Amino acid sequence: MSLADATDPFDLFRSWFAEAETTEINDANAMSVATIGENGRPTSRILLLKGLDDQGFVFYTNTRSAKGGQLAAHPVAALNFHWKSLRRQVRIEGVVEPVSESEADAYFATRPRGSQIGAWASQQSQLLDSRETLERELAVVEARFAGKDVQRPPHWSGYRVVPDRLEFWQDREFRLHDRIIFTAADGGWVRTRLYP
Repeated sequence: MSLADATDPFDLFRSWFAEAETTEINDANAMSVATIGENGRPTSRILLLKGLDDQGFVFYTNTRSAKGGQLAAHPVAALNFHWKSLRRQVRIEGVVEPVSESEADAYFATRPRGSQIGAWASQQSQLLDSRETLERELAVVEARFAGKDVQRPPHWSGYRVVPDRLEFWQDREFRLHDRIIFTAADGGWVRTRLYP
């Protein structure tokens, strides 16, 4: 889909994302996720987009992690997708809401068993005295679920970023980039252009 013709940011994102999946060497779904820390400072990390629907962009994590605590205190986030091979990026800002229990259960069931075990064993973002401690925790969880399906931990779920602003950035010669902004308004989208 052409940036010049786009009127719906979700349609444009899906089009660009489909292209990225064919051109990026690794993880076209990798995105920077920025949240607000306790001290008011922004913090960011790279996560993987695991769902996209007409409401927003979904990722999963341990809700007791640093980002989980930050999202509980300040339920807003900014995402940034950068597809170097296409010379494009998409910046997204919005409010964050938890996914439903059924969505989280369904996604957790698709994860490799090792990742499911890890979700129980890892106290994500907490201090860890040694790798051996983590490996002992993994062994305990593996024994607990031996011969059984691994159920989703209650502290592991997903978040949906419901966007109110999306910027589509296309590289152009001499740094005269195209920057198109979609801003939510009255149940639709207002499209504007920014100087590069």
